[in-house]
Amino acid sequence: MESLASSSTVQLLSPPSGLSINTTPKPRNSVAFKHRSKQVWCTSSSTMKTSATDPSTKKAKEAKLWGGRFEEGVTDAVERFTESISFDKALYKQDIMGSRAHASMLAHQGLISVSDRDSILQGLDEIERRIEDGEFVWRTDREDVHMNIEAALTDLIGEPAKKLHTARSRNDQVLTDFRLWCRDAIDNIVAHIEHLQVALVTLAMKNENLIVPGYTHLQRAQPILLQHLLLAYVEQLDRDAGRLLDCRQRLNFCPLGACALAGTGLPIDRFMTSHDLGFNAPMRNSIDAVSDRDFVLEFLSANSITAIHLSRLGEEWVLWASEEFGFLTPSDSVSTGSSIMPQKKNPDPMELVRGKSARVVGDLVTLLVLCKGLPHAYNRDLQEDKEPTFDSTKTIIGMLEVCAEFAQNITFNREKIKKALPAGHLDATTLADYLVKKGIPFRTSHDIVGKSVALCVSKNCQLQDLSLDELRSVNPVFDEDVYEFLGVENAVKKFCSYGSTGSECVAEQLDFWVTKLQINTAGHK
Repeated sequence: MESLASSSTVQLLSPPSGLSINTTPKPRNSVAFKHRSKQVWCTSSSTMKTSATDPSTKKAKEAKLWGGRFEEGVTDAVERFTESISFDKALYKQDIMGSRAHASMLAHQGLISVSDRDSILQGLDEIERRIEDGEFVWRTDREDVHMNIEAALTDLIGEPAKKLHTARSRNDQVLTDFRLWCRDAIDNIVAHIEHLQVALVTLAMKNENLIVPGYTHLQRAQPILLQHLLLAYVEQLDRDAGRLLDCRQRLNFCPLGACALAGTGLPIDRFMTSHDLGFNAPMRNSIDAVSDRDFVLEFLSANSITAIHLSRLGEEWVLWASEEFGFLTPSDSVSTGSSIMPQKKNPDPMELVRGKSARVVGDLVTLLVLCKGLPHAYNRDLQEDKEPTFDSTKTIIGMLEVCAEFAQNITFNREKIKKALPAGHLDATTLADYLVKKGIPFRTSHDIVGKSVALCVSKNCQLQDLSLDELRSVNPVFDEDVYEFLGVENAVKKFCSYGSTGSECVAEQLDFWVTKLQINTAGHK
């Protein structure tokens, strides 16, 4: 630290990008802090580089499209801080789509000529081609995707491009783009959900009649069919898809034409643009149109619930892959090893599914906090809604993809599961049902079976191992037919309620999903 105090200019060991410390007299654009007895100045490297450059060699900044009332441009720091092109260029396709519809509507309403419309449409086609071919240069000084495309269009076709923003603000423009993007993202996620559902149903078909312990409180509870458990996740995923589709329906209203917040005095046709972009209708209230982010909150909420479901699946399979359970074995293609322990085979993909759920939930929380307390209508804070949404979408799609991969590359260890089944008195509740059928009130039946289990614990055996005399020592109601209810195989056969784990009930559930998901069952029967 003494060397720090005595040095005229030193670099921090782990500084933020472009940050250095020097003890020379205070430069411009710097801040001071005390180190022992010395005054130390922090200066951004970009500032120092700028000051070292001959002003005559600096390229003049392009005037902002909104810069008419300003006498000077923004500083470099403000420009860097406020730009969004680094992430919102992901909206380019939707932005071009919205501009095509807007230009066509303006021409239809006589607000621009047909010739200008055609020039704009041709220019937009060329810009889209350049973007997709990697030829388009995204410029930070043009701030965002909208102004990059509009400025490039002006460079390309000239005066007609200046008419494109007639009766449109970036406020309604970005919301139109964002709703279109979220609509496409939902369709993509729902397709990935269905792919995972198919993988789980296919896995269920491969494991017919396999009985596994069912757990509550992570303690053994009742015997269930593995197919039944796998289909429980299919049901959850179906609700996830339903939530997303409900969200899609609610977001599918068009803000274009709401302008900054109050609408416009020009004779536009918002119903035309809404129709052309595939929306249900224009949004009724122009203030709501440019300030609403409910659709993003709902979208990320649906993603978060999906992520929680996937995390629970990940947790279950990570446990089942452990030596302590040993119920499943992932293939090498979906496993990783240890850098130090040669024997290790880790189910890392599902651990990361469990971990990345936190990221998706965090994206939702970011949006909730972002929107809290914002006055109507648009506020620049809302620029920050894009990155969490993009991240949530990318992450949930990755989670769905890897879960499907994992489901296609695991084997359930039948012998290990079979050996593990006797422990835990899984048939106890079925025995209580037996007593109810004998006319014993359930609470009394519960007590009798509890005492029977206590007898098993004292003798270190299972219920089916008790002799009839031993069972009758607990209560004389027991008869020879009791053994038809004992043992996990008999217990599973006795389940008959709708939706239960009984073989016939599960077969009905499986047939439902095979039909709904249009799964080819060849080779699975």
